[in-house]
Formats: sequence, structure tokens, C-alpha cells
Amino acid sequence: MRVILVNGSPRKKMCTYTALTEVASALEKNGIDTRIIQASTDKDEIEAAAAEILEADGIVVGSPVYYASPSALTISFLDEVFNRISGKMRLKVGAAIVSCRRGGASASFDVINKYFSISQMIIVSSNYWNMVHGNTPDEVRKDEEGMQTMRILGENIAYVIKSLKNSGLPLPEEEKIVKTNFIR
Repeated sequence: MRVILVNGSPRKKMCTYTALTEVASALEKNGIDTRIIQASTDKDEIEAAAAEILEADGIVVGSPVYYASPSALTISFLDEVFNRISGKMRLKVGAAIVSCRRGGASASFDVINKYFSISQMIIVSSNYWNMVHGNTPDEVRKDEEGMQTMRILGENIAYVIKSLKNSGLPLPEEEKIVKTNFIR
């Protein structure tokens, strides 16, 4: 069992990374292997990330909030990756986390979750919206509620993945996708 965590911050080991490591620690404590990867715009790195995400049981995407939206790096990366794998992510686990100084977190959180919902993924939540606040990793670590939210998210993701793996239930039959064009 494995979860890939994506750091969508262009600032590699800052606030978003700090939140992702808290989620990863909770997952690992529950026997789930993790790997944090850096979002990229490099075609070869995107291909490698898409393949790795496709093989995993779940994905956690983290982004800083810029102008009440995920970073451009996060959006670009997710557009490229999900363009390649969206149709193959059905009933895998997905979760979004965001890091901000003050506001815009819930709008950013919503944007990332849409990649999961359109891909028929199971979106896992925590005890609050998956966000941390702070300008530095130290400030994020002092956001006790945010860090608890990250730990609970990791626990919940581990539970859902283990439940899916151990249920013995076959996946529901998949219907052929119907696309309606409203332009005639």
C-alpha cells in the first residue's frame, strides 16, 4: 500500500512540504508507504510522476495559496498528470491540502479536489478543511489545529485504503462514458 504526496509549492521545503510530511508520518505509522514528490513542468518528470501516481493506492496534493488559488505549478502539474491518468484513477484515494498565510484556503482546496471528483476518486477528509496557516515551516508547526488536521487526514487515508484492500468486494461495474455535445 502506497500513497504519493505531491508538493505543489515552488518553494520546495517550506510550509506545504511541512504539512505533507505530517500527513506522511501518520500514513507511515499506519503501515502505508509514502513518497513526497515535487510538482514539475518538465515533461519527463511529469511522465514519471504520472506513472508513479497510477501505481499508488492514493495521492495527496499540497499547494500554497496564491491569490485565493492553488499555485500555478500545482495547476499546471495536475492538468498534465490527470490528462494522462484521469480515466485510470477510478476509486483510488485522493486528498488535497493547502497552506496559506491568512485566506483563500477553502477556494484552493476546492480546486484541487475537482481533479479527484472528475476522476471518480474517493476523496478523504479530516476533522476540518485540510489546511495549515503560517509563513514559515516553524509557524506551520505552531498551527496546532492545522497539524492535527494533517495527522487525522493521514489516519483517515490509511483507514480507507486498508478498508478497500481488505474488503474483498469487486469494483462496481463501470459504465461506458457518455459525452453529450451541446453544440449542433
